[in-house]
Amino acid sequence: MFAFSDINFSRKGAKPAKVTYSQRLLILMILALIGSITILSLVPPVSRDALIHHLTVPKLYLQHGGIYEIPSIVFSYYPMNLDLLYMIPLYFGNDIAPKFIHFTFALLTAWLIFSYLRKRIDLTWALFGALFFLSMPIIVKLSITVYVDLGLIFFSTASLMSLLKWIEDRRRSKFFIISAVCCGLALGTKYNGLIVLFILTLFIPFLYISQSKKEVKADDAKNKSILVKVQLKAVVWGTVFFAIALLVFSPWMIRNYVWKANPIYPLYNKVFSRQLSKAIDSQSGSQTHEPSADPQPASKAQSKPWHPFAIRKIIYGESWWEIALIPVRIFFQGQDDHPKYFDGKLNPFLFLLPFFAFIQLKNSPAELRTEKKIFMFYAVLFLLYAVTRTVIRIRYVAPIIPPLVILSTLGLHQLTRMVAYRGTAGLTRIGSAFFLIIGLIIFALNSSYILAQFRYVDPFSYISGRMTRDDYITKYRPEYSIYQYINRQLPQNVKILGLFLGNRRYYSDRELIFGINEFKKIVNQSNSEKILIKNLRQKGYTHLMIRYDLFNPWINKQFNESKKELLKLFFDGLTRPVLSKEGYGLFELRDR
Repeated sequence: MFAFSDINFSRKGAKPAKVTYSQRLLILMILALIGSITILSLVPPVSRDALIHHLTVPKLYLQHGGIYEIPSIVFSYYPMNLDLLYMIPLYFGNDIAPKFIHFTFALLTAWLIFSYLRKRIDLTWALFGALFFLSMPIIVKLSITVYVDLGLIFFSTASLMSLLKWIEDRRRSKFFIISAVCCGLALGTKYNGLIVLFILTLFIPFLYISQSKKEVKADDAKNKSILVKVQLKAVVWGTVFFAIALLVFSPWMIRNYVWKANPIYPLYNKVFSRQLSKAIDSQSGSQTHEPSADPQPASKAQSKPWHPFAIRKIIYGESWWEIALIPVRIFFQGQDDHPKYFDGKLNPFLFLLPFFAFIQLKNSPAELRTEKKIFMFYAVLFLLYAVTRTVIRIRYVAPIIPPLVILSTLGLHQLTRMVAYRGTAGLTRIGSAFFLIIGLIIFALNSSYILAQFRYVDPFSYISGRMTRDDYITKYRPEYSIYQYINRQLPQNVKILGLFLGNRRYYSDRELIFGINEFKKIVNQSNSEKILIKNLRQKGYTHLMIRYDLFNPWINKQFNESKKELLKLFFDGLTRPVLSKEGYGLFELRDR
């Protein structure tokens, strides 16, 4: 990887006069990584959430001519700072460019990490930290998909870094404002930004008081009075931060309050008791959705979703100690597209190395000691809150990655210094070789993931022209072949009820509503096949699109024999099979 003999072991040593070999190698590795991500991104979007809402909602906004309420897509009520940016390339017919917009936020975050580490250590370690972050498996995965998590990571990291600068010198109030604004932008990117808001708002009074106590000694009544004023000011600063962040976030809150009487819909919906006067169903479709990707017991389908711990205990069969170790396991057991294993992958060293940043902590400068503690508390609080509140996904806790990368780099640097200063050249060489091995292992793990992505994404088949756009999309999303027929052959005024399509509607240019629960309700309310088709027609549906391998077992599980016979008569006599391909079928509802 690189020679540790080139590395400055001091905390803030003099910068080398010229770029060293290790720095050149790190720069080349960063450029190679950026090139690899660029190649992996040059394919049509096929990722789940991109097709569900990150591209779908902006596409519908463009078709409609502006932002409007879409009750059939619950995700359309989420904050959409980045999704609005994706509208720009979509307007010009390009749905690959949004990946690069998303990746840009990873590069900006890497710059924040680089800038911090260059200030606290030196250029070599700053490059190491930036490369460690960018090559992290979950960051690579997000960088080649049209999601919004990298925007949340950047804005939350920028907010935290700016807050540290303000704490360092409270006269620089511009950093306080920047921090609050970035926190508001994080909120406007994804609801997980709410965790960032509450943690940073909690930090401000604590850090303000802590720093002020160093300047004021409570030896007499006068100084105690000053401390009371400091405490009041600390609360005021925290309140101002909270208010600025919410002000930046307020357009999305106002929108949701007007539409749903809940500024953060669909979160905490029971807290906001006022009901809208209009019905939940609207002309654009029903509020019912396909089941969540997270397992839920069939008997509880209509009840409150299970707590995340209950899912892990009952569905996954995990013991209490396995559940308790989830905050540790996510660093070692992550797998893509596997909910049990957190649907993402980190690097084990992201968990191991931060501990070494606190070795000989008293020997570190006061500012660095404070910053290390803040990074650790921020990561731990965010992780623990997220784990207990929702079904855990690696990307749901992604804002902790930059602080942990910084702590990991500081930890590795601390270990290197300790070995280098043992006193003999032999020990120094052994230590350098040892940490060279650690660096190789870190980047070998990350590189193996990148190579696996090349095998899975297969970008060269598309880039070289061996595979057309349609063929490439169908390879990963077999329902696309049905969408092609719908877009080319069906009139504009059709309305399709989709069953078990995964809520992926981006590639459909016709109105498509996902409503398994709605279909089940209509079947249960129908006494005959004629009433069933009448009820579907009253909802405006003209076609059904079905995924067979999920629909057929669902029918056998959900309905009794009489309803199964009703459905058989319905499909045999009152629908016309239009197209069946790749395990999906399109049926037209007959007039009689």
